[in-house]
Amino acid sequence: MWQRSHVRSGAVGRDRGEKIGSVTADTEQLQRMRAAYQQAGLSRRTLAKDWHSQFILWLDDAIAAGLPEPNAMVLATATPDGRVSARTVLLKGVDVRGLVFYTNHTSRKATEIEANSSVSLVFPWFPIGRQVVVCGEASVAEREVTDGYFATRPRESQLAAWASPQSAVVADRSVLDRALAEADQRFPDDVPAPSHWGGYRVAPRSVEFWQGRAGRLHDRLRYRCGDDGWVVERLAP
Repeated sequence: MWQRSHVRSGAVGRDRGEKIGSVTADTEQLQRMRAAYQQAGLSRRTLAKDWHSQFILWLDDAIAAGLPEPNAMVLATATPDGRVSARTVLLKGVDVRGLVFYTNHTSRKATEIEANSSVSLVFPWFPIGRQVVVCGEASVAEREVTDGYFATRPRESQLAAWASPQSAVVADRSVLDRALAEADQRFPDDVPAPSHWGGYRVAPRSVEFWQGRAGRLHDRLRYRCGDDGWVVERLAP
């Protein structure tokens, strides 16, 4: 368990070699933290014939294990000059073409995708000792896909899509509360999908399946799209 840090006032400006408060203790705690992975291994013999089939198998396992939000994934994007940002989004669709999530088209992630379509996704299924890492190209999904999904959202979430200028700086919470109330009045019945909000599909170039193993000799098997189709490679841990 983490202990509360007690850093005395005036600590800033000490000599660089001097240890301050419990910062060193926290570092030692981090160094001692390690999980022992005991799950069965992952071999090419048992791997599904394609990345999509293997992903569905593992997603089903994550759901069956009762993981909280097993469809949560970390999305990393970057500007053209290589400034990276990351955040957690929710997977809302997957097929052989790729993985789909939804967001505001004016958000930071969307503007970065518009300028640089290369992205990465990570599914951190820590309780079952697994990760899936996807690298690929993101593009705007078809409008009918967005409209179909938007219709399934709770009304509160539909109104929030209209109310929130995602990633923009706002003065305080009241700005959002007023915008939400205005959207509620504007759409007393059905709420249409905003034109500034929609889906993105990530078409994979590679999909890595990571299985934790004892002694840190983890299994990493990657589907990679080559010149002649998909190939499977084992990566050193």
